[in-house]
Amino acid sequence: MVAVIGLGNMGLAMVRCLSGAGSPPKGWDLDPAKRAAAAAAGATTPETLAETIAPVTILSLPHEAAVAAVLEVLLPALPPGAVIVDTSTLSPGAVRGFARQAAQAGCAYLDAPVSGGPAGAAAGTLAMMIGGDADALDRARPALALLSAKILHIGASGAGQVAKLVNNLLVATHLVAAAEALRLAGAAGVRADALLPVLNGATGRSAATEVNWPRWIASGTFDSGFSAGLMRKDVRLALAMAEEAGVPLDVTARAAAAWEALTSVPDSADFNRVPAMIAVGATP
Repeated sequence: MVAVIGLGNMGLAMVRCLSGAGSPPKGWDLDPAKRAAAAAAGATTPETLAETIAPVTILSLPHEAAVAAVLEVLLPALPPGAVIVDTSTLSPGAVRGFARQAAQAGCAYLDAPVSGGPAGAAAGTLAMMIGGDADALDRARPALALLSAKILHIGASGAGQVAKLVNNLLVATHLVAAAEALRLAGAAGVRADALLPVLNGATGRSAATEVNWPRWIASGTFDSGFSAGLMRKDVRLALAMAEEAGVPLDVTARAAAAWEALTSVPDSADFNRVPAMIAVGATP
């Protein structure tokens, strides 16, 4: 049995994937409507968080305070040897503290941020970047294999978060760079729909041009399931990690600043709205 705590876009997609694979999980969220949606997707939804326990418990939560509050309730209730797989994006220092708490309670905590979004979670094709004990990962692996096409053990506790934050800092930078490049091409007389096939067939391509632009920006759908606020949170965490490590940034820090400064795109909007606005000449 697997439990999923946090039934937002990602958590609910995981519930649907696990149920579709013949392993319906337990599910819990503060929001009764989200619990109802999980129940409709096949999950068992206990009345309380403390009852939502399993040998493998997956967390999909928005920030460190939420994880801390959940662990305060879960750790005394979990059986010895249980594995907590936290797919939230947090600071490396915070997850190392959570891992120590779990060990004191006789459990294991893996930081396991993911790439692939809600679509990847629903399809079982996520990439998981995992930090923590290898034996604990082996115990959780059968459940995680239902959700992931790539399970990458990066190293000790916190290593998964380092990998995710560096990845998302690059994503944020690539999107800003692609937006500026497309704006330049447009000003010089070449439309984005003519330029993108060139970029994607040449060395200038990136996920920004191959995936984000055609799927969510050019199409006008803006329904990736990942918000501008979440990307801003991730780039802040990456910049804080760089400051703590004493690593100066130039290019990526400038791109991160663009995400913060473009306040015409609210945190609640799809994150692809930011590069879309830059491409048409929006300024902070």
